[in-house]
Amino acid sequence: MKLTKKSHSCVRLEKDGRALVLDPGGFSEEDAAVGAEAILVTHEHPDHFDERRLRAAMEADPAAEIWTLRSVAEQLSAAFPGRVHTVGHGDTFTAAGFDVQVHGELHAVIHPDIPRITNVGYLVDGGSVFHPGDALTVPDHPVRTLMLPVMAPWNKISEVIDYVREVAPQRAFDIHDALLTDLARPIYDRQIGALGGAEHLRLAPGSSADL
Repeated sequence: MKLTKKSHSCVRLEKDGRALVLDPGGFSEEDAAVGAEAILVTHEHPDHFDERRLRAAMEADPAAEIWTLRSVAEQLSAAFPGRVHTVGHGDTFTAAGFDVQVHGELHAVIHPDIPRITNVGYLVDGGSVFHPGDALTVPDHPVRTLMLPVMAPWNKISEVIDYVREVAPQRAFDIHDALLTDLARPIYDRQIGALGGAEHLRLAPGSSADL
């Protein structure tokens, strides 16, 4: 499997000539989802879900499909009948040749005064990759590669470190990093790498790794 990091929380997975993209939001490249046979969206916040980017991908490939939670699906299903699938915690499906399990139900707490929305994470190919969206969900399955939300309005570095420890992956790649400046990155790299208990890695947007 080939993993390509896009900007912020967007990730592209490729296997056997087929592609799956997760969370092509407004902080990601304009064409982040184009060319993907399957698109997974974790929740409705605009840095994870951008309707224009999804429409571009769906119109470019009449066979492309989307899997997401109800709040996002309701905004797209009328335009693409039969191609937008609603999923929730515990569901399993196959998309672009990848086996996917859905884990989690709620977005992390941003502030007690802000109502929590729904959020799902996606475990791909039996734990090869787990993308939690905007939550520190721990799936009930071993994870080899964790997509790690490293910097967000709803987390702090101690929580990020403890999350890596609890999931206990072989490796963790940074996502949700558009707000993290280059000046601060070495601090995060050093502390998460030293304390998380897993190999901590970072890909620049457009860079890839073989898993």
